[in-house]
Amino acid sequence: MSFLEKIIGSLDEKREWKAMEARAKALPEEYHNAYKAIQKYMWTSGGVTEWKDMSRVFTGIIELFEEGAADGKKVTDLTGEDVAAFCDELVKDTKTWQDKYRAKLNDTIGRE
Repeated sequence: MSFLEKIIGSLDEKREWKAMEARAKALPEEYHNAYKAIQKYMWTSGGVTEWKDMSRVFTGIIELFEEGAADGKKVTDLTGEDVAAFCDELVKDTKTWQDKYRAKLNDTIGRE
């Protein structure tokens, strides 16, 4: 990783993110609004720390929503009524910021 990438992040990851966001924006309004709300939930509820995991999760949601929209389904037909539980299930096996902070706290307290 170059010095520049350490400061601004990977350009490939930025391009991939922009492409995902463009796909999400092309979704019908109900789906796009749901995607943005899910994104906000993911970021504020602990979020995923690794780009590969984050990319996999958001790409999977976009693909699911693209198929659902093509089939004329409602968002909750795909996610279930408890959308937060749907989101939590998607990231259950990934390392989240909460995990990172939890480990940091445990490493700090009583070990000084």
